[in-house]
Amino acid sequence: MHKLNTMAHTTLVVAKKAQNDEFYTQYTDIQKEVNAYLEYNPDVFRGKTVLLPCDDPEWSNFTKFFAQNFENFGLKKLISTSFAIESKKYKTDWQPTLFETENPIFDLDKSKRCGKIFVLDHDTNANGKIDIDDLQWQYLEGDGDFRSDEVKRLRDEADIIVTNPPFSLFREFLAWLMESDKCILIIGNKNCISYKEVFPLIKDNKIWVGKTPMSEDLLFDIPKSIEEEFVKNGKNGSNYKIVNGKVYGRSTSIWLTNIDHGRRHQPLQLMTMADNIKFSNHKEVKGKKYYHYENYDAIEVPFTDAIPSDYDGVMGVPITFLDKYCPEQFEIVGIGNGGELGISYGISANLSADDCKRLFKEDKGFRRGKLCYRDETGRLISCYAKILIRKKQ
Repeated sequence: MHKLNTMAHTTLVVAKKAQNDEFYTQYTDIQKEVNAYLEYNPDVFRGKTVLLPCDDPEWSNFTKFFAQNFENFGLKKLISTSFAIESKKYKTDWQPTLFETENPIFDLDKSKRCGKIFVLDHDTNANGKIDIDDLQWQYLEGDGDFRSDEVKRLRDEADIIVTNPPFSLFREFLAWLMESDKCILIIGNKNCISYKEVFPLIKDNKIWVGKTPMSEDLLFDIPKSIEEEFVKNGKNGSNYKIVNGKVYGRSTSIWLTNIDHGRRHQPLQLMTMADNIKFSNHKEVKGKKYYHYENYDAIEVPFTDAIPSDYDGVMGVPITFLDKYCPEQFEIVGIGNGGELGISYGISANLSADDCKRLFKEDKGFRRGKLCYRDETGRLISCYAKILIRKKQ
């Protein structure tokens, strides 16, 4: 019975990941995020080739957005690729669109097993402007997998890569991006910050959080079949949300990029430690003290706005600090995430195996890679994931 339950759980996890791969970013969310980069640098896309892998204009808004703004942004070329319907993990009721069927190259068999490439680079209909009506497409040789040689060649041709990649392949997709040394703008689950494949890139300022705040919900368009399944089996506000009668997929997601935006260079306005203790709006800080961790030489800072301006040592701050992170003001030195990554940054290096066992007996939430401190009563408190930072000198 245990084996059957395990198999059932595994099937559910795989199904959930496959469903999340069919989450499509809303046009307004793309527009709001991209506008932040244009505000900082109006020429950020000018003369550039933009690649949108893992995309499909019949579903996705990325191609629509960049095609409609081709001339406004001064793009040189827009390329998007889609994944073959038969190769997708989550099967939906699929029918080819008129966009496909009315094209002379349409082939039903190829539409099922081959990916497509969409290219926009000139005025094909001679109406004096370049926009989505000039988009041309053809079949790829393979299924459109980003790991294929033909999509890799497109990656290498591009200057900027923008997409909402399959959540189930996020780690592999990010590695594929980083080996190309291109400008990127992608969406990932918030939990990815503590991945061993992701956090070192954030720490070294190779990628950072986009303009959209981490606290802001990203809601996604979803196929009808997933919409019906969520409403039947899910919980409103958890994996889906109904807004004005429309069902959206919900995932705790963030934008990640290596393209500059203005907020990234705005230093936080902070109070001294003494003023925080005296005037803070947080009951956890006002009239209290800043606790020192038991297993790392740093102090616990429960809120980003409670970072003391006059403390020169290492501080553990919430993950959401990354929203306000200004690399000219602070440096990131590590993370306490409860796993091997936290251990690799020295969390609990001062503790023996017996010390760790003792702390675990006190608090079953304790892990070697997780930061912990004692409150005013002496009770052991194990923290959620924390970013370790230090003020720039």
